Amino acid sequence: MYQKKQIYINITMKIKNLLIICSILALSISQVNAQQRPLSENEVKLITAFSYISRLYVDQTDNKKLVEDGIRGILEKLDPHSEYSDPEETKELTEPLESNFDGIGIQYNMLLDTLYVIQVISGGPSEKVGLLAGDRILFVNDSLIAGVNMKNTDIQKRLRGPKGTEVEIKVKRGGIAELIDFKIIRGKIPIYSLEAAYMLDKSTGYIRLNRFAASSTEEFREAVDTLKKQGMENMILDLQSNGGGYLHIANDIADDFLGKGQLIVYMQGNRQPRKDELATEKGCFETGRLVIMVDETSASASEIVSGAVQDWDRGVILGRRTFGKGLVQSPIPLQDGSMIRLTTARYYTPSGRFIQKPYTGGNEQAYNRDILERYNRGELMSADSVHFPDSLKYNTLVTKRTVYGGGGIMPDVFVPLDTTRYTDYHRRISNLGLIVRTEMNYIDLNRKVLSQKYTDIKSFINEFEVPEELMQQLLNMATEEKVEFNEEQYNKSKSQLKLHLKALIARDLFNINEYFQIINEDNPSLKVALQLINNPIEYNRILGI
Repeated sequence: MYQKKQIYINITMKIKNLLIICSILALSISQVNAQQRPLSENEVKLITAFSYISRLYVDQTDNKKLVEDGIRGILEKLDPHSEYSDPEETKELTEPLESNFDGIGIQYNMLLDTLYVIQVISGGPSEKVGLLAGDRILFVNDSLIAGVNMKNTDIQKRLRGPKGTEVEIKVKRGGIAELIDFKIIRGKIPIYSLEAAYMLDKSTGYIRLNRFAASSTEEFREAVDTLKKQGMENMILDLQSNGGGYLHIANDIADDFLGKGQLIVYMQGNRQPRKDELATEKGCFETGRLVIMVDETSASASEIVSGAVQDWDRGVILGRRTFGKGLVQSPIPLQDGSMIRLTTARYYTPSGRFIQKPYTGGNEQAYNRDILERYNRGELMSADSVHFPDSLKYNTLVTKRTVYGGGGIMPDVFVPLDTTRYTDYHRRISNLGLIVRTEMNYIDLNRKVLSQKYTDIKSFINEFEVPEELMQQLLNMATEEKVEFNEEQYNKSKSQLKLHLKALIARDLFNINEYFQIINEDNPSLKVALQLINNPIEYNRILGI
């Protein structure tokens, strides 16, 4: 799901922008439909208004900015998901959903105004020259990027570039006094949406998708094939915090769970006839117990998959009520590389549910406060706080269980948000990035020893324990950052802090897959899902089988 920027425009400017954008749209429409129909009276009126504004307004106007502000203003009035993006924003929004881009192949965070390498992408240009997780990039092509408050987009422009071009960087590495020079030849960098795939026990596999991107279908099917070879008979699919992505990718993955001819989703709008998406040939996981984990930030494509699986009684949906996005956006590219994503249809689950949560005239603030309101009502902590009117009641298609539309997918098994697990002290040091910085300092000094001692993730999980000296370093760093020590809260959060540090160390020694193998030890939904999937009687009872 794309997150809209908060845009505040005064009423006068909104009226002006409304005239401008409508006239521009009318001009565009007139060009497309010139041979089909004459301009309407309203279109002529808007074109005339724009002409007068551009020629007669008292001050010099930036017509490009006025048009862009106007586009944003009018789309803001329609619904929360219709939006405009300028050429640079369009690239930033679409890139995470594409399968690759040109660059040097790293994931990074900006901490203390310094670029820290979080992960070096396997097989990428940076790995080939020896860049390591934990390295700090200080210079790019002799330009200082550390300590100068450089915007993230400006840093990206320096690091990215066409395949085959060269970039020179200077790196500070822990334990080495002088800077290290690297010359990196940029290449195609794959973007992976599948973060983890591993066996939880002898027969249960775990797969986590963080978005529905161009390569997700291929990644998912490869993971299923690999896990089946390791003995997977049952699957837990983790869509927690998955904000969505491409509609056709959601259809592909739902198809892998459903039988040929079963309806996955249908779309319909005032100007869009109904279009059905049906499951095709045999999918890669049509049999075997299936649990899909969701939460309040699972949206859009995640809800399409969850809704289809729930409506056909194919698997159990577990977690908390999903976000509630049931609107379909069509991308409309404009000549200068900008784009309008216009809501053109609603989508419905196979039982006919429309799961879009309410919105009023594009009131974005109220719309985005919905999850906070759920929290305040106690909905995230208790299923009894979730209420649906009878008018939104539907039945599943096989066992006729009761499900509800309107405002997301309500899971079959509710897992509350445990607000007691995190203390204010924990949140403060986490928000300041102190856990990550502590881990990076540690891996800088101990990488070689750790790599020699722990040659695989199994030995690391079983044998490694976060040393008390490392915890003390974390406390010292927190004190330096003016975080007041609270012994009671620290003791309450200590086990989680250690687990987080251990998972980060595993990520730097191995990969993101191994990070999740450790951090999931404290995932309440996963614990319930694993118990359920290994209890076929209870699993079948929930599905009404």
